[in-house]
Amino acid sequence: MRCSALIVAGTVSCLFVCSSARAQDLFDLFMSPSDEARIGREEHPKILEEFGGLYADSKISSYVNSIGNFLVHTSETPNARFTFTVLNTPLVNAFALPGGYVYITRGILALASNEAELAGVIAHEIGHVTARHSADRIGNSVLANLGLAVLGAVTGNSVLHKVGEVGAFAAVQAYSRDDEFEADQLGVRYLARAGFLPRAVSTFLRKLEAHSRLEAKIRGVAPEQGFDFFATHPRTEKRVTRAVELARDHGVMDPIVASKLYLSKIDGLLFGDDPKQGFVRGNRFIHPVLRFEFVVPDGFTILNGQKSVVAKGNDGEALQFDFDNRGGQSVTNYLRNDWAQGQALSGLETLKINGLPAATAVIHPRGGSGNIVLRLVAIGFDSRLIYRFLFATPNNFSKERRRKVEHTALSFRRLSNAEALTVKPLRIALHRVTDGDTQEKLAQRMAVSSFKLERFRVLNAIDSNVRLDVGRLVKLVLE
Repeated sequence: MRCSALIVAGTVSCLFVCSSARAQDLFDLFMSPSDEARIGREEHPKILEEFGGLYADSKISSYVNSIGNFLVHTSETPNARFTFTVLNTPLVNAFALPGGYVYITRGILALASNEAELAGVIAHEIGHVTARHSADRIGNSVLANLGLAVLGAVTGNSVLHKVGEVGAFAAVQAYSRDDEFEADQLGVRYLARAGFLPRAVSTFLRKLEAHSRLEAKIRGVAPEQGFDFFATHPRTEKRVTRAVELARDHGVMDPIVASKLYLSKIDGLLFGDDPKQGFVRGNRFIHPVLRFEFVVPDGFTILNGQKSVVAKGNDGEALQFDFDNRGGQSVTNYLRNDWAQGQALSGLETLKINGLPAATAVIHPRGGSGNIVLRLVAIGFDSRLIYRFLFATPNNFSKERRRKVEHTALSFRRLSNAEALTVKPLRIALHRVTDGDTQEKLAQRMAVSSFKLERFRVLNAIDSNVRLDVGRLVKLVLE
């Protein structure tokens, strides 16, 4: 389970900002280089906490650091100190904090096909730092808060926030189109100076677009509703076109691509969820470390978060699963006193779920519209832990249909040690194409529950009409 409060924060708009032309003198008043370094240091642990922590593979970390530091030496600040971090999350994203903190997710590593594409992503983020885009966003957030403070002084409402509270949030807010174009320009410049293939910027942008479309299709949402690269970097067709033009302007003789080297580096890379965060396998959520599992109805989409799991159906029905401290009390008292906190309940009852003590009730929140039926189910896992299901179903659902959703809680069970050991994480595995291999045959080997062929094509940047050449290395996802 891994959830990110930063995702929500990214939707918050500034209500009071500088004029569109940067008021640089005013900006520098609030954000000096030493301030940037301090904010980066302070927010770095928060980024690690929100995005799965550091990916614990020293070879991968060293590889990314070597490329990043090489690119920094080609920038306008060759002696600046940068910190490059691979985040242990399947999200496909990259971003930067002030002070030279650059983050690449292992989702990005899985999608890239060569060293030049990875270098293009890193160079782009270095461009954001050297152009002070991330610092600018935080600076504008500070100015926004000052504006809100003035408003608060007039209205009597206290809305002033500390500067340190906006750093991590600003790291994942979307850049402006102008910032993106500038970072693309700088990234291509750094790539060319370092001898990489400049065109890798545009090819990887197309891969990111294909990945974003597929993830949206899998989750049944609009592409802009995900938290991938384009949630923090504006998507425009002009970006790809402009990146191609920039690449033409920066010709490199015998450029570095390094496909085979790169693929050898990511062979065995963890793909999808980490065992410490639990796995989604079809309509099952399995946590081999905490040793439990539950099954959601067919057709539900499961989203695994840091602190909660959310699953949703196609007609407005949804559930949230999380945990809490039991506080030494009975499950029924916990549900009534700690969870419901005095709000009206109906149908409160105790039961056993696969041998575990449990309690359930329908809650009637104060001010609720009545259009949604909310059911609470609390399960006592041990003397300390309570696992919780919150079910939300439309009021017009039949009893049978509502029961089908809520029976998810009845599937919750403890895993034995032997069962937990049989659950293996997914990893990137290389395969050399042999005679007779087709996209369809190789896709069937992918250890994913759905969209096997589409995932294979996106992962390897292969169009549907392409015939696989014998000897080509492709990426598979295997247990």
